[in-house]
Amino acid sequence: MSSISASDPDQESHFISYPTFLGRALWSATEGSLAFYAWMTLLTAISLVGANAWAHQVAEGMIQTNMTDQVSWGLYISNFTFCVGLAAGGVMMVIPAYLYDDHQMHKVVIIGEAIAIAAIVMCTLSVVVDIGRPDRFWHMIPGIGKFNWPISMLTWDIIVLNGYLLINLHIVGYLLYMRYLGRTPNPVWYVPFVFLSIFWAISIHTVTAFLYCGLGGRPFWNTALLAPRFLASAFVSGPAFILLVMRILRVTGCYAADPGPARTLIQIIRVAMVVNLLMLVSEIFTLFYTGGAHASSAHYLFFGSHGHDGLVPWMWSSIALNLIGTALFFLPSAMDRSLVRVVACVCVLVGIWIEKGMGLIVPGFIPSTLHEIVEYSPSLIEWKVVAGIWAFGFLLLTIMLKLIANVFNAQPVPERTTVATGGGRG
Repeated sequence: MSSISASDPDQESHFISYPTFLGRALWSATEGSLAFYAWMTLLTAISLVGANAWAHQVAEGMIQTNMTDQVSWGLYISNFTFCVGLAAGGVMMVIPAYLYDDHQMHKVVIIGEAIAIAAIVMCTLSVVVDIGRPDRFWHMIPGIGKFNWPISMLTWDIIVLNGYLLINLHIVGYLLYMRYLGRTPNPVWYVPFVFLSIFWAISIHTVTAFLYCGLGGRPFWNTALLAPRFLASAFVSGPAFILLVMRILRVTGCYAADPGPARTLIQIIRVAMVVNLLMLVSEIFTLFYTGGAHASSAHYLFFGSHGHDGLVPWMWSSIALNLIGTALFFLPSAMDRSLVRVVACVCVLVGIWIEKGMGLIVPGFIPSTLHEIVEYSPSLIEWKVVAGIWAFGFLLLTIMLKLIANVFNAQPVPERTTVATGGGRG
């Protein structure tokens, strides 16, 4: 595996060394084995298929999707909601690493930051493809269009998502650059941003929840538990995804860490998943015991209504996967590097993806405000576009993880090897 390191950082100014670092980083991150090139080729091909499907959608209109006047948010916004949680949960290792001074967790914090960056990019792409006329995006640019801040919750969402992206880019970029130079990172330049990322991670999913529950015309979303449920599920999906990434990195020999961080993440998942399920039970009780306008969407979601039951298999599959995943995480073998841990991660990730999408976004529109039941099922175009978004996200994540592995596996400059986030093979 290739690696990058600075030859003589004292003899170069940052104006020279930083462009050199970027050039070496790009070269190192795109160089690899035959298996690496095959993986990148596959992701590129899927991304291009998604881009082609979106081009057809833009050229022929939103009629190419199965969204309607009654169900105006579908697979794209569902994917956006899940990716926001993935991005928020991606920095959950920051809490034990810095608030509780877990030195082992310091070694893998940068992985969570990289996942957060890729997830935010997927969030942005999910919103872009959902816009019927993306060329009208300039209307939201301050000074050119009408940003409508602070009244619109959508503008708040744009601010927090872009702010979160910039924070994580700064943290990852600074730590890698200092490692490249063989220097100890100055805490002044990154620790405040690390703590800010904790607050920002909570805010991005809270604002996203407010975006939904603030719509009075959609009673299914009018619940004060929506934001806490989003956060609880984010504390599950983010760490679960990190566990899978860490497993892949260890198996491929790219970057390995001590088992301690993985066990800490599993403990976080256990608590968060129980809280998430408890709030789901509370919601179900409120919906079906009290009845009211909320109950019509819930009844359709769980049991069907007037012969329509398109979302019933989705919701019960989500519940089953979440319960199975939670049970597996509580097995003692989940604390070991076993297949049980992998299966548990996959179960909760798929379960939460369904729960936040087909189990939350879509039923908010069924029945409509005119009490019509117009069902929704994603079209082939929508599946291709979402597959392309995920492939591009994995493409970006693969490049960042390869860069991280190459930088931290490099031979540091003598007498400047101490780095706050640790590194190397565990």
